[in-house]
Amino acid sequence: MPLPGGDAAVRNPCRMALAHLRAAGLPWDTDLPCAAACTDRERALLERQLARGVSCVPTSSMGRLFDAVSSLAGVRHRCDHEAQAALELEARALPAVADCGRPYAFGLRAGPRGEDGPRVLDPAPVLRAVVHDLRAGTPTEVVAARFHHAVAGAVVAACEAAGRLTGVGTVALSGGVFANAVLEEACTRELGRRGFTVVRHRAVPCGDGGLALGQLLVAARTREGEGGAHVPGSARQGRRH
Repeated sequence: MPLPGGDAAVRNPCRMALAHLRAAGLPWDTDLPCAAACTDRERALLERQLARGVSCVPTSSMGRLFDAVSSLAGVRHRCDHEAQAALELEARALPAVADCGRPYAFGLRAGPRGEDGPRVLDPAPVLRAVVHDLRAGTPTEVVAARFHHAVAGAVVAACEAAGRLTGVGTVALSGGVFANAVLEEACTRELGRRGFTVVRHRAVPCGDGGLALGQLLVAARTREGEGGAHVPGSARQGRRH
């Protein structure tokens, strides 16, 4: 998914929502909260930016999808601090998470390696379902809960597919998105029902703090193995390694 303007899209979830809608082939109708939150000029600039690919860094971040749905549902369009849109979407989901009806569902499509490689989650069906529910007057709490269950369902499906291929029955839930208690608990519950052993964070944070600690451990082990002569660039610099 293109991240229009890089950090500017992170600070403005409404832009992330419009980028997701465009990728899903959905128009920017102003009855949708994310479109109404942007001025005509902002929408026109964003359309040109996305069409030309100017300053549109590709992202596969689940956090950015949470931002997009938060704005699409009318929860948070502009952010003052990190993860604000996702946190507020989680809070909206809480009252309805136990009884929200049928959850949304992601699609699946071929990845970069084609039909023989790993599948890629496609959020377009989720976005279409959110738009449908909003226009039907579905409460925001229900929309937020259905989205959380959709992400949990995608996690479970991915783990089941990996388990069939590898025979591995242990799942570690990590990454900043699992600071979301609603998502973590739903994943843990559904994975447990399917016989998986679920490992969760306790002493080490699931976000960047834990990632930084992991990089330090990799660097330390590498230095030990090479007589302390070298710290690899992946451990020293690579955020996502």
